[in-house]
Amino acid sequence: MLPFARLTVIGLGLIGSSVARAVKANMPSVRITGHDADPLVRARAVELGICDDVTDTAGASVMDADLVILCVPVGAMGAVAADFASDLPADAIVSDVGSCKQSVADALAAVLPNAMIIPAHPVAGTEKSGPDAGFATLFKGRWCILTPPENAPEAAVERLRNFWQRLGADVEIMDARHHDMVLAVTSHLPHLIAYTIVGTADDLEGVTQSEVIKYSAGGFRDFTRIAASDPVMWRDVFLSNKDAVLEMLQRFSEDLSALQRAIRYGKGDELEALFSRTRDIRRSIVEQGQDDDAPDFGRKH
Repeated sequence: MLPFARLTVIGLGLIGSSVARAVKANMPSVRITGHDADPLVRARAVELGICDDVTDTAGASVMDADLVILCVPVGAMGAVAADFASDLPADAIVSDVGSCKQSVADALAAVLPNAMIIPAHPVAGTEKSGPDAGFATLFKGRWCILTPPENAPEAAVERLRNFWQRLGADVEIMDARHHDMVLAVTSHLPHLIAYTIVGTADDLEGVTQSEVIKYSAGGFRDFTRIAASDPVMWRDVFLSNKDAVLEMLQRFSEDLSALQRAIRYGKGDELEALFSRTRDIRRSIVEQGQDDDAPDFGRKH
């Protein structure tokens, strides 16, 4: 038996369109209604046929839904939910895909006080955005973290777990604040560093006579890929999860200072020990199936 019969996806970019495509591929009998605030995105979604119906308003999209998934920037969650609050069926589950969970839970609860809200975060994505960027296998073999409130009925949590498992994801249950701390280390801080390094390189372009971009080596290329991610989404992530990000940034700054001292005073053993430890971490990521060990990070030559 399918966990849900009528799905609404609000926000039809990379993640939202991938959810719709994955549901069509894995649960073809589920009826999918989509909505996006951008009329051009709505039109493109119709052309691509990723939803059974695309509505002009958020309210119209949720009227007969039993699961609503918000795939919008985390800073917009509350406003979007307020738009459809009066049209939401009483028994519908409301979820999301944002990479900050406590702020999303608070924002949704404030405008949907009587709704069943179970925040979620599929830890998957690419640097691309828009409805054309989505694909049905985006969540296959990736983690989806659910952060249900303490009073969430177990049956509702299990329905959402079943939903994501059918899309190919491995599901973990986690406290919202703990999730935000973990993601500050594994996702938010790396993006912040990437944006900073690419920005610094751009500032140096005049000094280096454009050689930074022209002779980009693999490491810099990888940073630019991360830094190409959706700017609105990441603006909202850093502002919504600022406490955890600032805590991790302080820790990183301290570690960076220690590394600076090791280089300055020629402490080669210290550097080698750090690099060996981090190489082992990379290997464990590959072993756990969160990346592959293809040469040159899988680049096609």
